[in-house]
Amino acid sequence: MILAQMDNLFLKKFFSKISELMANAEDSAVGIDIGSSAIKVVEIKKKKGRIILETYGAIALGPYDALDVGRVTNLPVEKTAEALKEVLKQSRVDVVSGAFSIPVQSSLIFNIELPITVKDTEMTTVISTEARKYIPVPITEVSLDYFILPQKESSFEEMNANNSNIPQKTAEKTNVLVVATQNSVISKYRSVVSLCSLTASFFEIEIFSSVRANFEHELSPVLLMDFGASRTKLSIVEFGMVKNYHTIERGGADITDSISKSLSIPFSEAEKMKKEFGLFGNPAEKSLSDIIKIHIDYIFSETNSALLGYEKKYNKTISKVIFTGGGSLLKGLTETAANNFRAQIEIGHPFNKVNAPEFLGKVLETMGPEFAVALGLALRKLQ
Repeated sequence: MILAQMDNLFLKKFFSKISELMANAEDSAVGIDIGSSAIKVVEIKKKKGRIILETYGAIALGPYDALDVGRVTNLPVEKTAEALKEVLKQSRVDVVSGAFSIPVQSSLIFNIELPITVKDTEMTTVISTEARKYIPVPITEVSLDYFILPQKESSFEEMNANNSNIPQKTAEKTNVLVVATQNSVISKYRSVVSLCSLTASFFEIEIFSSVRANFEHELSPVLLMDFGASRTKLSIVEFGMVKNYHTIERGGADITDSISKSLSIPFSEAEKMKKEFGLFGNPAEKSLSDIIKIHIDYIFSETNSALLGYEKKYNKTISKVIFTGGGSLLKGLTETAANNFRAQIEIGHPFNKVNAPEFLGKVLETMGPEFAVALGLALRKLQ
């Protein structure tokens, strides 16, 4: 009888320990952002209801292709896996599973309108049929995902119209955001994951991760500008959902390349000058700010065209512009933006969503925009 009680006690402790380990595993999350010029990783944990930053790290991909740091690359699977292993090692991230971003250039994002009579059970089939009109490749070559966008909120006048004889307008369409991702790209990323002896919790288009990391509870339309190395991504967000999306094929690496060619200096030196002086300019090289401004003016001009199209279509204006991505840290960018947009300008601070040692405050504030996607992935995994 005593032996049986001891066995039961042992088993209880054993399974209690197993449960504790499983709970701890579920409370840890790693986001992995494989970009066009670097890989960023973030590990967070949930402890006593608080989200704690465990570690983060980044590694440039250029050197894996015999290129300078900051250069845009398209590495083969084996090289990408090699770089990922290295950044996980350097960051001391010891995991078996992670959440991975998919680059937006590998996807097609568009809105479709469906009759409100379409039932939930019919939605997947109807969307698949409608999507064929927008996708330039066979539907079998892509994976589809969709999000039903919230309806426009009633205004004060519309809500009070219930007390009058004014006839009420009813929504005649359901707006759906559709994402089509190339199966070949997903297959490539699965190969990278496999070579690193990892498993993928999920794959997510980078812009959705970035929105999750940068937004709180914005009610009016907000523009999120993600300044990447190869392109600038624009997401107009309402009620936490991407309502409109646009890509500008120009990014930080293009600016550095122009500086390098115009001043006849190596790419690495041009990158250093760009980061050190930005739009404020270098007293020793007065043309620097002009070279950078040509690109920024183009990006802002394209952005204003996208905003104008949105405002005409939905009869709404943007209340705020949030900058994110590594390029958002360019000196003088927010000051220049203030003269281009009729909206409040902010730089995103994704790490504000996690708890970290106080001495890291300044560093995380400076580097935060670069890690928005990786952090957004990890936040979704914890949720």
